[in-house]
Amino acid sequence: MPAQLLFHNVTLGYDRHPAVHHLSGEVGSGALLAVIGPNGAGKSTLLRGIAGILKPLSGAIGLCGLDHRDIAYLPQIAEIDRSFPISVFDFVSTGLWGTIGILGGLGRAARDKIAEAIAAVGLNGFENRPIGTLSGGQMQRLLFARVLLQDARLIVLDEPLNAIDAKTSKDLMVLISRWHDEGRTVLVALHDLDMVRANFPETLLLARGPVAWGSTKEVLTPENLLVAMRMCEAFDDDAAACADDISPRAA
Repeated sequence: MPAQLLFHNVTLGYDRHPAVHHLSGEVGSGALLAVIGPNGAGKSTLLRGIAGILKPLSGAIGLCGLDHRDIAYLPQIAEIDRSFPISVFDFVSTGLWGTIGILGGLGRAARDKIAEAIAAVGLNGFENRPIGTLSGGQMQRLLFARVLLQDARLIVLDEPLNAIDAKTSKDLMVLISRWHDEGRTVLVALHDLDMVRANFPETLLLARGPVAWGSTKEVLTPENLLVAMRMCEAFDDDAAACADDISPRAA
């Protein structure tokens, strides 16, 4: 597969404190990649960097044949202000902003697309509900409906299956598999290793730096998982950016 994303010795962080160190490698076009690691491993930081929300402290992230308008980014539910007075229909409609603009009117075709996306995630009948009344699982379905409308070539999902019911998790995994079957490139940050093993052919194991990257079977070994845990436990949050290159362990 030709490369869709290139990481050139990337270090990402906040206020000059690194959270992901010296990541190099590439993601092929059409890949389905799980990004895993202990809490605080830098998974969300990496996804924000890919989405263009966070600029690297050093190194570069290359988008091959894409720009940031071609990326659909789904943040963690905790980052969404659910007190904002907006309906399900209007929230999902923001997925069309990339094509019609923030102030663009919603014609019949656009409204039909919004209705189809809402139906595809199983939220029929919720169109006029305020988003603050939704359960966690319903809110995650809402976010997936917005991603559906974006029709992006690169989809980046941050913990989309965390703390939701089994039925919702299964339904959303079907959508993730559908995007992969359509040839889109999909990166998903996850905690559930059984979910990763069952559905994701490739995995990147992070622990503030790359531990292993390759086929899921070869990455998710007890040895690699132990290394990741120890690396996160030993990390100094006040550390300055390091200069030495670190390469992921072969997988």
